Amino acid sequence: MTVVVAPEELQPAHAEMIKATLPLVGAHIDAITSSFYKRLFAAHPALLRNLFNRGNQAQGAQQRALAASIATFATHLVDPNLPHPAELLSRIGHKHASLGVTADQYPIVHEHLFAAIVEVLGAETVTAEVAEAWDRVYWIMANTLIDMERGLYEQAGVPAGDVYRRAQVTARVDDPSGAVLVSVASDLDFGAGQYVSVGVTLPDGARQLRQYSLVNKPGDGQLTFAVKPAGEVSEWIRDNLRVGDLLDVTVPFGDLPAPTPGVPLVLISAGIGITPMIGILEALPADTHVQVLHADRSEQTHPLRERQRELVDALPNATLQLWYEDLMSLDGVQLPEDAEVYLCGNDGFVRAVRDQLLARGVTRVHSELFSPNDWLLS
Repeated sequence: MTVVVAPEELQPAHAEMIKATLPLVGAHIDAITSSFYKRLFAAHPALLRNLFNRGNQAQGAQQRALAASIATFATHLVDPNLPHPAELLSRIGHKHASLGVTADQYPIVHEHLFAAIVEVLGAETVTAEVAEAWDRVYWIMANTLIDMERGLYEQAGVPAGDVYRRAQVTARVDDPSGAVLVSVASDLDFGAGQYVSVGVTLPDGARQLRQYSLVNKPGDGQLTFAVKPAGEVSEWIRDNLRVGDLLDVTVPFGDLPAPTPGVPLVLISAGIGITPMIGILEALPADTHVQVLHADRSEQTHPLRERQRELVDALPNATLQLWYEDLMSLDGVQLPEDAEVYLCGNDGFVRAVRDQLLARGVTRVHSELFSPNDWLLS
């Protein structure tokens, strides 16, 4: 569920200053965010060890995501022809809530971000007026997220940031594709397509977090998620986790909307992007008209292949189409004009399929990405 908050606006003088300086900030945003993270982790090294994804940091993915979010937010804020950027933040809010982010962390980000801006652009460029305008942009963005996250915590019935629960592993299944299905005992409720964050302590003592989509039907007394062994947390789970172990798992979050009753459904995925689609299939009413499209390198690498087939076969009005080795092409695939589409996979796949859908006039597309810049596809 998306929490709606009243959007804040920029004052006219601030908006004009942002318009004038946005090209300059945009041209240097990668350097600004790189400096920001260096400053942040130098002052608060525990954040890199215990909150931020070290793999994304090393690859620069997190830096690019922050750069894109700031620039895009500011652009929407000053352009009356674009929707208010508060609408873009739902996915970030859910991701933050799943990580236990709290309001007191935003001033820390502000301190080091603005120090980085001055470092990169120079004090002679970042005048008091420029700083005031960008400060306003930051706090509109931050306050929107803070209010949204507060609402999400209230909906979950937990104090702000108190999202982790110690749960016992009740089952582990090694899928033929190499993915690992993990089930933990839990009476938590969740919606189809939602995810949990999982925290593990690695051999070097760092507590790293990853998010995994839930693939079981709500209400069966457990949370089941599929892990693709790529990255240090996922590989640790594959190599070490056993039935009976205790694992830190969060309250479920995620802003994929529930399918609209009576509307034809199309589920499109690639690779491990199949997981939220499995969760949606598990919860569909028997009379749903649904087309399932999936692409993978091969039948052997196709995660949850048998379960996907079982779920499709159990629905009288469901079809399944597969692409192996070849890129997914929607040419020749008949889609209902009023279809509601769910799309998940890596960045390149989602963008390519999304372009195909838009070219055909399909606009009701809900996208999910397992990467730091996923919110840009909201």
